[in-house]
Amino acid sequence: MPALKLSTDQRKTLRSQAHHLDPVVMVGNDGLSAAVQKELDAALKAHGLVKVRVLSDSRDDRAALLDAAANALNAAPVQHIGKLLVLWRPVPPKSKAAPSEERLAGPRTVRLVKFSGSPTHRPTIKKVKVFGNERVTAGGLIKRAKRRASSVKKKALG
Repeated sequence: MPALKLSTDQRKTLRSQAHHLDPVVMVGNDGLSAAVQKELDAALKAHGLVKVRVLSDSRDDRAALLDAAANALNAAPVQHIGKLLVLWRPVPPKSKAAPSEERLAGPRTVRLVKFSGSPTHRPTIKKVKVFGNERVTAGGLIKRAKRRASSVKKKALG
């Protein structure tokens, strides 16, 4: 797969965004092995913009590694400063699973925090499981949902 091409303005904005990043992947003496490619691919899928540290002392080897990684991963080489390389690839949109119609609200765990009257005491924290037909009030109580009250006329009509 060929590497992506970036304009000068795009490269400039990506360099400024990558300035504050820490290296996510480190490339050792083995170079661009299959394991390193897999980690780079996972990092590019998750973040899009990745900084890589290369432990090689040869500048030509690092430049060749940047081009090889960009071609292998369909990414754009952004920057090569010293032993740091920056790669960019657009993050793929995440697909959400369609909720099934049969599934209802399940139990969830809620943390209830009650503060003591004295400022020197710690608040008490209690984890409670709340089911689908229950709710937590502002005071920290758990209440069940009430049955909807209907009028006498509606009950008589059926």
